[in-house]
Amino acid sequence: MAVGTEYLAEQPRLRTSAIVLGAVAIAALLAAPFFFYPVLLMSILCFALFACAFNLLIGYVGLLSFGHAAFFGGAAYFTAHAAKVWEWEPLAAILLGVAGAAVMGLVMGFLAIRRQGIYFAMITLALSQMFAFICLQVPFTHGEDGIQGVPRGYLLGIVDLNQPLAMYYLTLAIFLFGFFAIWRIVHSPFGNILKAIRENERRAISLGYRVDRYKLGAFVMSAALAGLAGSTKAIVFQFATLTDVQWQMSGEVILMTLLGGIGTLVGPIVGASLVIALQNYLAASDFPVLVLIGIIFVICVLLFRRGIVGEILELMKRRSKGAA
Repeated sequence: MAVGTEYLAEQPRLRTSAIVLGAVAIAALLAAPFFFYPVLLMSILCFALFACAFNLLIGYVGLLSFGHAAFFGGAAYFTAHAAKVWEWEPLAAILLGVAGAAVMGLVMGFLAIRRQGIYFAMITLALSQMFAFICLQVPFTHGEDGIQGVPRGYLLGIVDLNQPLAMYYLTLAIFLFGFFAIWRIVHSPFGNILKAIRENERRAISLGYRVDRYKLGAFVMSAALAGLAGSTKAIVFQFATLTDVQWQMSGEVILMTLLGGIGTLVGPIVGASLVIALQNYLAASDFPVLVLIGIIFVICVLLFRRGIVGEILELMKRRSKGAA
């Protein structure tokens, strides 16, 4: 499943090329707001981080969660409330959202982690739907209206985030921080144990690893990073609504990850960019966007079983073996 990370790690030349391409990508992201609509770019970055957080769980632990919308939307609510009602500084409000998502991940993970496969997925879905119902009922979320008019404020009391460029570069910095955190987790000894659990859980248990603890740790990390994406989105778009906590959002992030490639670091970014770009550019057309995304998804499932990036990496791997 995760052909990308291991393959690139084994190929020094490709690893060097990946570093160069990464530097080029960062330079392109720095220049992007001068050529594209900054709000669209910020939306892509938020959902790309969300998809990467989800991929950390399914791609490197093998756990399919249908409840990640709870962390994404819950963190958005926490951040929006702190920024609007308590008048917190935006970065502090975002950190509160991340902490809230991590606590939710700890609770939901503790309840779900002892089950596997479809049972794990259904428990996460049920808990997520319970949280969505709570968000509909409790006063501070304002029900179906959501929390609107969230102030962007001043970063550290200095930088005015109402300026599109300032907000974009903060969003970019948060995305790069989250992506680096995921990269570091995947390439750490902890990440290697997670991959061992994914490949053969019984063997990992026989080696003496407390598998449930490692899976719970990965679940909490994934939840916290999903919360980081949701918190940032609440500041960028200045609202938090029920849309962010409903099961459709969990389905959307699964779609993004599958399109890009499960178990690849860059795949979820590609998938999120594709989905958000299609939603944006086809929003004004008469053609139903969801139908087109569904058609693309079916094509990718039939022709690109590993996702877009996964198939590219697999093709590179085959060519490398053929040349050898």
